[in-house]
Amino acid sequence: MPDYILTYTKKKFTPTAPVADDVNIEDIAHALSMLCRANGHYASFYSIAAHCLNCYEEACARRESGRVKMACLLHDACEAYISDITRPVKQYLDDYKVIENRLSKVIYEKFLGSPLTEYEEKMVKIIDDAMLFHEFLEFSGEKLSDEAPYVAATPDFFRGTMKQVEKEYLDVFKSIDLEDKTEVKETIKWIR
Repeated sequence: MPDYILTYTKKKFTPTAPVADDVNIEDIAHALSMLCRANGHYASFYSIAAHCLNCYEEACARRESGRVKMACLLHDACEAYISDITRPVKQYLDDYKVIENRLSKVIYEKFLGSPLTEYEEKMVKIIDDAMLFHEFLEFSGEKLSDEAPYVAATPDFFRGTMKQVEKEYLDVFKSIDLEDKTEVKETIKWIR
């Protein structure tokens, strides 16, 4: 059996030994648009790509830097190559987390030029967790905590077909200016 997967663009990609040249944004956008969040347990289909787009829009609404916006768009990109495992299970899979972290690092370095800073990691996690709360409320009617986390944007849970989400993901990726440093430092860090 091969130690690689064959991607949408026909690359032979080895998830356990990722090479930046083999990481392809078209593969990421395509795969994430076809993978459902929550292992398919939401009331209707909601893709990982749609989730990432909502995270990106939240970063925009919070006036975060171009790097944070891109990191939000790409924060689940490794799932295009290794799929996702639910949080309650993932915490017990140390080898999976090593593979996931290595792959995420390669993806961030390819598209951002360097690893995430501590601040960038923190903001991506805050935004990702806020979206998760609102997704569960929307698709399952469940509150993950007593208090809803703040969101500055209105999440769009019904973005269209898989192909439309894939195209939007690619369009957004191409539009992000990594030199944009418009993060608002004077804002009360209410959301942080």
